[in-house]
Amino acid sequence: MRAVIGWLVALSVGLVLLLVVLVVTMGGQIPARTAPPLRPGTVPAVYAALVNTAGTLCPAVTPALLAAQLEAESGWNPRAVSRAGAQGLAQFMPATWRRWGRDGDGDGDGPPSPFDPADAILSQATYDCHLASSMSAAKARGAVTGDLVELMLAAYNAGPGAVLAAKGIPRFEETRDYVNKITQRMEDLTAAVEHVPVVARGFATRFVEAARGQTGVPYVWSGGSFRGPTRGGLDCSGLVLYAAYRASGGSVKLPHSADAQTRTGTPVPRDRLRPGDVISFTSPGEAVAHHVGIYLGGGTMIHAPRSGTRVRTADLTTSYWRSQQWRAVRYA
Repeated sequence: MRAVIGWLVALSVGLVLLLVVLVVTMGGQIPARTAPPLRPGTVPAVYAALVNTAGTLCPAVTPALLAAQLEAESGWNPRAVSRAGAQGLAQFMPATWRRWGRDGDGDGDGPPSPFDPADAILSQATYDCHLASSMSAAKARGAVTGDLVELMLAAYNAGPGAVLAAKGIPRFEETRDYVNKITQRMEDLTAAVEHVPVVARGFATRFVEAARGQTGVPYVWSGGSFRGPTRGGLDCSGLVLYAAYRASGGSVKLPHSADAQTRTGTPVPRDRLRPGDVISFTSPGEAVAHHVGIYLGGGTMIHAPRSGTRVRTADLTTSYWRSQQWRAVRYA
């Protein structure tokens, strides 16, 4: 027990020292968080504070991104060693670690170690921020194209040289799978945005509140009717059709289809969204929308994500949602 208490004290001291490091390296100011913290309970509790803190190091790096990377790299195993020789939570190769390894807890117990979780997490965030800065500069001079966060992740996985050579995300199956896995996983790891102000009246307000009233209801494939959840839950279009029917007093009867729900109504440009607008999402290169949600304002929506999840709020500013093709309509 004494050893555990000592470890926790050391961890607390380390977090304080980490904040001091951030203040110094960022010119005397702790950078403002650019995304919500981790959803409670989604990562091992012993690492949550470290990830939330390191996730403020630069705008391209968020707690959810760091957590999704660590999960993909090592499955939260601090002693992991790959066949190629990558080490620790963040799976640094020894040569890369010698350049980017950082002392994350200030324990002064020898040089930073990739097997020390505090060191690994801060080092991953530091290296990610370097890669983001490098990719941003490459985009500015026209050397690469694509989403900055995705380019950063590709550079972490395949190396910056491979990204520059491909002028974007390399056509390596492993790298593309890595980028997709992390960007999609980020939503599950991000804390729900609570108390989003709704600046709307009439139908739009009732529409949003009807949907919010289903928060926490399980996702069920093809679940939902005009009366509410069926078979114990809702799918994405089931949530929308129920909320629209309830908000309109039964006059708005939408089809049970994510694609069809944005084929009628008044089209809305992406930069003119208002709370209560319905947004469907289509994967690049596809013609039929695979998902739909209700805009809440502030870059968020409420939706029923997929099997194994529940109705909740999503941050639309993440790389995954930005990469989708949007079609928005207004029924108010």
